[in-house]
Amino acid sequence: MSTMRAVPLLSFLLVLASVLAALPALGEEQPVKVYILSGQSNMVGIGQVTGGGSRWGSEFIDPVLSVYPGKYQADADYEEMAPTKTLKLDSFGGVQPTPYPGGGTQIVRGFIAIKTTGVYEFRPGYGGSTQNIMEVDGKEVYRGEPGKTAVHTSIKLNSGKKVPFKITYLTDQANGLGWIARTDIPGTLATVVKQDGKFPYLVDEQDNWVERKDVWYKGVVTATADKWLSVGCGAGDNNIGPELGFGHIVGDYHEEPVLILKASQGNRSLGWDFLPPGSEQFEYDGFVYAGYKDSPARWEKGTNPKPINWYAGKQYDDCFSAAHEVLENFDTEFPQWKGRGYEIAGFVWWQGHKDGGEPYASRYEQNLVHFIKTLRKEFDAPQAPFAIATIGFDGWNMAGPHKTVAEAQLAVSGDKGKYPEFKGNVLTVETRGFWRDPEVSPRNQGFHYNQNAETYMLVGEALGKGMLKLLEAKK
Repeated sequence: MSTMRAVPLLSFLLVLASVLAALPALGEEQPVKVYILSGQSNMVGIGQVTGGGSRWGSEFIDPVLSVYPGKYQADADYEEMAPTKTLKLDSFGGVQPTPYPGGGTQIVRGFIAIKTTGVYEFRPGYGGSTQNIMEVDGKEVYRGEPGKTAVHTSIKLNSGKKVPFKITYLTDQANGLGWIARTDIPGTLATVVKQDGKFPYLVDEQDNWVERKDVWYKGVVTATADKWLSVGCGAGDNNIGPELGFGHIVGDYHEEPVLILKASQGNRSLGWDFLPPGSEQFEYDGFVYAGYKDSPARWEKGTNPKPINWYAGKQYDDCFSAAHEVLENFDTEFPQWKGRGYEIAGFVWWQGHKDGGEPYASRYEQNLVHFIKTLRKEFDAPQAPFAIATIGFDGWNMAGPHKTVAEAQLAVSGDKGKYPEFKGNVLTVETRGFWRDPEVSPRNQGFHYNQNAETYMLVGEALGKGMLKLLEAKK
């Protein structure tokens, strides 16, 4: 081989070796991507999923239980068979329904008269008794077969109109317990997704809520669900926060599994409760305001205050010490990923309502800058992407101190150029366009965005897309 041919070949082999060395070993699992989400009540998650399930009872009229011989047979015609026993149920639903006699195949028939016209979802049974088939006005509205995922089919019912119902229990476990939920209340997730056709990725072909099997949600302090990402990771089983839209965006992006670790608490300010370590005292209008670990929040200049049972930064300490505890016990907390390890992929912050007064509003920008730097240091992730959502109360009509807070949140964004060290690693997304008025929302509760699930989904998606911009900028 000539020298001229050998040199290019040698160079090629050296380059190939370096590329191969940089690749993960064959079959080696990459670390789990961890996103730490934090903020106050709207990060906790107050978006409503449905109008809220309630125990059924007075809607049901003249329920009668019939017992047929033998175990349930799918091909049996129970309408033509003679029951071995019948029982008028004096109490149906509530907390103490009339007990069923048991034995054989048990079927309840009667009528329903709904008080308010709307689209409804029925959830018959409790525990083992959820294994049944329910029909309303001749339409199957629920099927819960043993070993299979239950299927719900919503039905529109008119106020005061009496329609027949039938519940066929598939096992010996049967009772009159059940729940009913209206699914077309404006602004609930059920209405937005199942009626309006938005965010279709949230439901499967049977119209059931999807669980992402590659994104795990873990909440600490509040919103403490611990499960694959789905509805019910907010303040309760019937709530969502921005984690849902965010989790789907980053879950689609990463090949590795994702952990959403949310550490949040309602009614907390950055200037007091979440004040990060290293923050110093300051004076305003004749008062001294607390620095980190000081108590109370303020006191008259020249006086010696008596501490209260809270201190500046306590919520910071509580939330992030709880997050540390989870990560320090990663293999125990997440046995499905044992030995795989994790990487802090990014931070998300949505907060600001309680800072909507002075002097905290005017100091929000400097507090947020310090918070970003401190949190990155706290978790040894100095360049981890940091996505922030502005507050959006009243939409583009926002005024006063809350507008000051929103503008401060925008000011720290790396694309604004005010903080060069944040370029390409901090991004603020605008949420004021996601505001929905009370008349198209489940509640007239402005400080919780009227509990409008569309708002929470749009904020979550915007944060997710913002995070992807920062991840791409790191490449």
